[in-house]
Amino acid sequence: MFTQLDDVEARYEELTSLMGDPSVAGDSKRYQEVAKQQAALAETVEAWRSYKAARDDLEAAREMLGESDAEMREMAEAEIEALEPRMAELEKDLRILLLPRDPNDDRNVVLEVRAGTGGDEATLFAADLLRMYTRYGETAGWRMEILSASPSEVDGFKEVIVLVTGDRVYSKLKFEGGVHRVQRVPETENQGRIHTSACTVAVLPEADEVEVQIDPNDLRIDVYRSSGPGGQSVNTTDSAVRVTHIPTGLVVICQDEKSQLKNKAKALKVLASRLLEMEQSKAHAAEADARRAMVGSGDRSERIRTYNYPQNRLTDHRIGLTLYKLDAVMQGTALGEVIDACTAYFNAELLKEQGE
Repeated sequence: MFTQLDDVEARYEELTSLMGDPSVAGDSKRYQEVAKQQAALAETVEAWRSYKAARDDLEAAREMLGESDAEMREMAEAEIEALEPRMAELEKDLRILLLPRDPNDDRNVVLEVRAGTGGDEATLFAADLLRMYTRYGETAGWRMEILSASPSEVDGFKEVIVLVTGDRVYSKLKFEGGVHRVQRVPETENQGRIHTSACTVAVLPEADEVEVQIDPNDLRIDVYRSSGPGGQSVNTTDSAVRVTHIPTGLVVICQDEKSQLKNKAKALKVLASRLLEMEQSKAHAAEADARRAMVGSGDRSERIRTYNYPQNRLTDHRIGLTLYKLDAVMQGTALGEVIDACTAYFNAELLKEQGE
């Protein structure tokens, strides 16, 4: 591992030097490529340098144990006691940083939230989940663009599809896919009974145009008048677009924009991301099976996470995490704790697999 880390550091220094080369600095495309590669190695190099500094300090402290001065020996023992667990933690971090990177981690995301069982209450929860991700995204500096939405009559969403763009979006949201269950008293409930509803969340890496080539001959495109809330002008033109990918049977509907061309462009973007996900799933069949099992049918019994409002409790059933700060999670301010815990857990699982 240490030889590999030396190689990573050498490559990092080489890339840093290249960034100062006038021939590279003058070529914006080349410079961006080099800068991106350097940035991808920065965290690993920083951790490796911290590890080496701690290792040197530990060696120096162990040498001090041979001093005749009792006070110096006591200082050395205290330093060793602090450094040994720090080095163990740094080594664990380095092993995680050396894990094969998910090629999708730097991608933007097409986020799909759908109401499952629970009627109107499920559509309200879908809106709450979208609001949670939007607020979390705002703190991360992300941009959220609604590609398609099917509102419910109670100001919720039967389905909403959002393009999330920003820094390493997929790396943060990739463990959000699955069934999210909510337990709370609906506003329409007169007797104070707790209802259970569910929504499904799908997280698809955004497809680059060069990755997914869609043959226009494989598409059936239907246009019709938009339906649902939106004012008098909504239904005056055939602006809604339904795109069917004939070979796979995938269907995408977009009707948010008044422009037929804009709706078509958004529908094709969603379709491309779904096709990319299908292609990647073929290459990772076992992972795909596990993912489909997580998303399931939207039934209340299939869930990755429970949001219990009366107890102000969030439970992630995959990793055994329980937080009694659901209000802060739904505001987006504490969602990062859940995401970081999921990332740490699944990274640890990958380390276990490598050790087997």
